[in-house]
Amino acid sequence: MAKPALSPCGSWKSPITAQDIAQSRISFQEILVDQDIIYWVESRPTEQGRYVIVRADEDGKMSDVTPLGYSARTLVNSYGGGSFTLSGGSVYFSNFVASSEESPYARHHDQRLFRQKEGSTPEPLTDTLSVCYADGVYDQQRGRLISVREDGQLTLHGQGMQSLVSIDPVSGQQEMLAYGNDFYAAPRLSPDGKRLCWLTWNYPSMPWDGSELWVADVNGDGTLCNAAQIAGGTEEAIFQPEWSPQGELFFISDRTNWWNLYRWDGDKTSVVYQKEEDFGAPQWTLRMAQYDFIPDGRIICSYVEQGAWRLAIIDVHSNKLTDIPSRYTEISHLRAGTNFVAFLGGAHDTPLSVVKLSLETMQETVIKSSLTNYENLLPYVSKPEPITFVTSGNEPAYAFYYPPHNLDFGIPVQEKPPLIIKSHGGPTSAASTALDLEIQYFTSRGFAVVDVNYRGSTGYGRNYRLSLYGNWGIYDKEDCISAAKFLEERGEIDGERILARGGSAGGFTTLCLLAFSTICRAGASYYGVSDLEKIVVNSDKLEAKYPFRLIGLYPEQAELYRERSPAYHAERITNPAIFFQGLEDPIVPPEQTEGIVASLTQRGVPVAAFYYPHEQHGFRIAANIKKSLEAELYFYSQILQFTPADPLEPFPINNLK
Repeated sequence: MAKPALSPCGSWKSPITAQDIAQSRISFQEILVDQDIIYWVESRPTEQGRYVIVRADEDGKMSDVTPLGYSARTLVNSYGGGSFTLSGGSVYFSNFVASSEESPYARHHDQRLFRQKEGSTPEPLTDTLSVCYADGVYDQQRGRLISVREDGQLTLHGQGMQSLVSIDPVSGQQEMLAYGNDFYAAPRLSPDGKRLCWLTWNYPSMPWDGSELWVADVNGDGTLCNAAQIAGGTEEAIFQPEWSPQGELFFISDRTNWWNLYRWDGDKTSVVYQKEEDFGAPQWTLRMAQYDFIPDGRIICSYVEQGAWRLAIIDVHSNKLTDIPSRYTEISHLRAGTNFVAFLGGAHDTPLSVVKLSLETMQETVIKSSLTNYENLLPYVSKPEPITFVTSGNEPAYAFYYPPHNLDFGIPVQEKPPLIIKSHGGPTSAASTALDLEIQYFTSRGFAVVDVNYRGSTGYGRNYRLSLYGNWGIYDKEDCISAAKFLEERGEIDGERILARGGSAGGFTTLCLLAFSTICRAGASYYGVSDLEKIVVNSDKLEAKYPFRLIGLYPEQAELYRERSPAYHAERITNPAIFFQGLEDPIVPPEQTEGIVASLTQRGVPVAAFYYPHEQHGFRIAANIKKSLEAELYFYSQILQFTPADPLEPFPINNLK
């Protein structure tokens, strides 16, 4: 093997290209299993971000269910989830966009509910475009769908009204089953069809703050009676209620600080397994699943330990947990079949994939990967190190550190690598441990990356998760700074060449680092929040009161919102910034980015911005993903003065001398 050439960081030639990342980056949303056939939804950048339901037969043969001209995505809560359900060979799905004869990827919203019989063209069940449906289940006894409905024509607390409804799959006629609260989720029928459970919560709570689990009897005519709350409240977050085959109701609760598994037998609630780890996750989307029942009566589950997910089986009779050896450290959407479990899994050297675990041999098989032809890139992949460091208030915080790595290149003796601080979105979320070629795009070119699980991140218990409340823009910023200083003190990085990047809430943290500290030479904001007042006034339904938790009441504490907003302190941003923004973003509207870009430009700060039609909150179109990554690298090269090996297209950076 040839000795690595010593070359300045940033200038290394890498086989991990932006083109490959953009073209091959499929994303998966959810999994269902029906008659041992695995179904999932995938978003395809090469089809303008179209969402396609795909099925895999028992022998692994895959086929598309959703035909061209349709996209299985719901806009309930803006973030969606639970876009389809199955029954008797038919697929029921929410359609995101309607097609035209000119283009199968036409971009006008639909949101009608469709029924698609096997091998047939989808038929609409509903006819109102302003109503969205999600998280549906099929009521076999009464021949109807039960679904979450969000009606933009009816409002509650200034937002589209949500309810639980039944839908006749032939006539489309609907009956309201539960209403009056701000949010509904997870309607689930007991095996005998005699009981229905659901989750509900009200502003200002987010589902991971406080939610309620309700159960009602179902009458013969389908109406509900004897509805009662059996768990949850404003200080207890419930996650994923599921009926066991025996008719007991299981759910995950954080009542002891950790999301652990409980069951309700119709009379009382008891803990199934208690452990100081989280078995649940923040419910940004509907129909999330971190456990399921396997045929022998045990429960397959996942829990997160030191930021990495593990697979396990719980015996509900002995309350014993047994870990399952697995290569995967990112695990979600577990669904059981007769002799297997399907889930979404990833690891630092494995992209997020649809995985099938045999319950007989415990062997894991990849059904479909989100990346293709990546195996030749593995020698260039940096392995993350989980780090714990002390931050402000003498509190612990967490991160994954990715050192520079490239088989063909090494760092000159006199040089330390530049560091990119990556802050995840949410902010109530966590750094993923699955192979992220965007991170590897930079580490394989000589950058170090630290992916920070700042205070407020999930996977470390309720107290850590809620510690960001009232402190957004402070704790996240301070923890990113502490992570960088920790690595500098260890001698890992060049403290004079620190950069920051992030999307959405992570973009906000990036801008806070630029505005309220001097640690960063430059930053890249992807659809990041810059004006906190605007996310209160123009927020989506799910997050309409989220800022009340993260910052404070509005308008009572309007001054605090301005104090924390980078847009109100643009004069403090003196280092270069680059922005990437979708023009159809309903969560962070483009006006936010346009405003701060104009302010920085006027003040003479080096700045560049890219705006993309047809993109929303998170980019889904391959050409835009490629353009953004290459532009970000070019931007860094101009700021840090290195020569990239890539043939990057230059673009003007306003005010850069």
